[in-house]
Amino acid sequence: MSDRRVAEAAGRRGERLAAWWLRLKGWRVVAQRVRTPAGEVDLVAKRAGLVAFVEVKTRATAAELDFAIDERRLARVAAAAELLMPVYATAGEDIRVDVILLAPGTRPRHIENAWIG
Repeated sequence: MSDRRVAEAAGRRGERLAAWWLRLKGWRVVAQRVRTPAGEVDLVAKRAGLVAFVEVKTRATAAELDFAIDERRLARVAAAAELLMPVYATAGEDIRVDVILLAPGTRPRHIENAWIG
């Protein structure tokens, strides 16, 4: 299997784990892997009047998580989220971009409101 396919499979496993983690925290995952012309949003989740557009990053080690997300990636997710707001958010719901970082042997790290642009 190519490195790209291995990374893709790991990413999909990470997204499933992140969706599970969000559900345990009381979120309802309403969409996964939503593509837009601006980019892809890994998860869209709702809870108590809040819609979160979630970027999930999976790395082989916990040390790599510190470099998994940067401003450019967050800006891409925010641009995609802006296009998706009319589809997933209703009037009065707050919107934010979150990140969930995953590595073997660690608890998922949920960074709330990661993009303030």
